[in-house]
Amino acid sequence: MTTKYIFVTGGVTSSLGKGIIAASLAKLLQAQGYRTTIQKLDPYINVDPGTLNPYEHGECYVTDDGAETDLDLGHYERFLNVPTSQANNVTTGRIYQSVIEKERRGEFLGKTVQVIPHITDEIKERVQKLGNSGDYDIVITEIGGTVGDIESLPYVEAVRQLKWDLGEHNAISIHLTLIPYLSAAGELKTKPTQHSVKTLMESGVMADILVCRTEHELPRELRAKLAKFCNVREEAVIQSIDASTIYDVPNLMLDEGLDTVVLKKLNLESSVPDLTQWNAFLKRHKHPKGEVTIGLIGKYVELQDSYKSILEAFIHSGAENEVKVKIESIHSEYLNKENMKFKLEHLDGVLVAPGFGERGVEGKISAVQYVRENNIPFLGICLGMQMAVIEYSRNVLGLKDANSTEMNEKSTHPVIDLMEEQKSITDKGGTMRLGAWNCEVMDDSIASKVYKTKNIKERHRHRYEFNNVYKEQIEAAGMKATGFNPNTGLVEIVELPEHPWFIGVQYHPEYKSTVANPHPLFVAFVKAALNYSNKKKGVSMAQK
Repeated sequence: MTTKYIFVTGGVTSSLGKGIIAASLAKLLQAQGYRTTIQKLDPYINVDPGTLNPYEHGECYVTDDGAETDLDLGHYERFLNVPTSQANNVTTGRIYQSVIEKERRGEFLGKTVQVIPHITDEIKERVQKLGNSGDYDIVITEIGGTVGDIESLPYVEAVRQLKWDLGEHNAISIHLTLIPYLSAAGELKTKPTQHSVKTLMESGVMADILVCRTEHELPRELRAKLAKFCNVREEAVIQSIDASTIYDVPNLMLDEGLDTVVLKKLNLESSVPDLTQWNAFLKRHKHPKGEVTIGLIGKYVELQDSYKSILEAFIHSGAENEVKVKIESIHSEYLNKENMKFKLEHLDGVLVAPGFGERGVEGKISAVQYVRENNIPFLGICLGMQMAVIEYSRNVLGLKDANSTEMNEKSTHPVIDLMEEQKSITDKGGTMRLGAWNCEVMDDSIASKVYKTKNIKERHRHRYEFNNVYKEQIEAAGMKATGFNPNTGLVEIVELPEHPWFIGVQYHPEYKSTVANPHPLFVAFVKAALNYSNKKKGVSMAQK
C-alpha cells in the first residue's frame, strides 16, 4: 500500500502533549495491524539535543544507532515497542547543515540557495525517508513548538507542500490546541483555538482533525461551534481531557474515535484495536498489591523530564512486580554525612542517576557508601556506576584520592578515566560513545540472573570509563566486574557479591524499557526493593 502521512501540529501553548497524542494514535493504528512509526521535527538550530543542558530541554534520549534525540522519541518507543533511529528526529540545525554541505559541494549548480525551495525540499525529503523505506504503512510526523513561531514556518510550509504533493487521502493534519477554562466566568473558551487554526490556515494548511486539551468535558454545542468556525467536521473535534497517567491516553483517544476518523480520512479500513496486553499493564499499574519507595539521587531532580526514561522504566517494572514504585527525588548537591541517614534509611532502594560534571558528585559518592554499608538495594547508571567504583576505591581499597579525571584531572588514582579514543576529540556534539554496544555477561552474577543470557546489547552515552589498570586491585578487594564489551574490554557492569543487591552499569538500561517489555534490570531492582521492604516489615513485626 502507499505510505500515508499524518502531521501533528500544536497551537495556543507548548507542552500540551503532542508527543503523547502522536504516540497514542500510533498505538491504536498499530493495534489494528498497520505498520506505524513516528518522527519528530524540532525547530531549534542545535544539530541535536546532545549539547543541551537537561534544564533547557529535559532528557536527551539515545537510539540504537547512536542518535541523540528529543525525549519524545522515548515515548514513541515505550508506546510502540519498536526502535527508533536517526531518521525519527530531525532538527533545523541538521536541515541547514545538510543544505549548506550540498551547496559547498556544488549540488545546486550555482543557484541561489533559499528557504523555499531548498530548505523545504530538504524537510520534505527527511519526512518521506521513513515512508520510502517500505517498512511502514503510516508515518506520523510531530512538529515541535507551536504554530506561529518564526522557527516553525519552514516546517509548516513543507507540510502544506506535502499535503498538495501527496494528494487527498494520503496526508492529513491534526492540530492540537488548548480549550482554557476561565473560572471567573465559569466557561470553556474556544477563541484561542479559533485563532490558532486561523494562524495555521494563513500558512496554507487546513487542519483535518482538532484535538482539544481540556480540564473539563467539552459539551456537544461547543464541539459544534469549533467545527463550524474551524472548518472541520464535528466528529473530527476530539476531546483530550487530562488523564491520571499518559498510558490512559490511547484508551481515551479510542473512546473519542480518533483512530476511526483518521483511518476514514486516509481511506483505510478500520477495526477494533487489540489492546489486550496494554490494558493488562494498565490494570497492574492502577491496582498494585504493594508499594516500595526508591530514592532517585541526581542533580537535576527538580526537573522530572531530566530523568524521564528512568521514571517511566519504574512505572513499567512496578506494574510487572504488581507494586507501586514511589520515587523520592533527592538532590545530590545537598546530601552530606550529617543528613544522609535521615534522607536514605527509610528507602527500599536507591538509584544513583547519570549526569555530567562535578556538581553534586560527592553527595552521590556518600550515598553509595551509605547504601553499601547498610545493605540497601542499589542501582547505579552510567555516572552512578562510576561513583560506586570511586566510593569503593576510596573507602575499601584506601585510595583516598580515587576519582574520575572528569572531576579531577590530577587525581593520583584515576579509577575512572577518559576513554582513549576521546582524548583527541575537541568537538562536544555527537562525539561520545553512543548507541547500542555489545556486552558479555559473566556466569553466576546478578546480571546473568537478570538477563538470563550471556550476550546483551545496551545503549551508551558517555566519555569516561572504568580504568582497567585498577581492575585487578578492585576485584581483589571484593567488587567484581561482571560485564565486558567483548571487543574493547570496557567494563560495563560491576557488582558486590557480598551485598544483597548491588549493581552498577555503564550503559543506560532505561532507554530500552517499554510497556510491552519492561527492562529486566529495573524489574529485578524493584523486586529486590520489594524483598528488602518485606524483610524490614518482618523484622519490625517480630520486634513488636
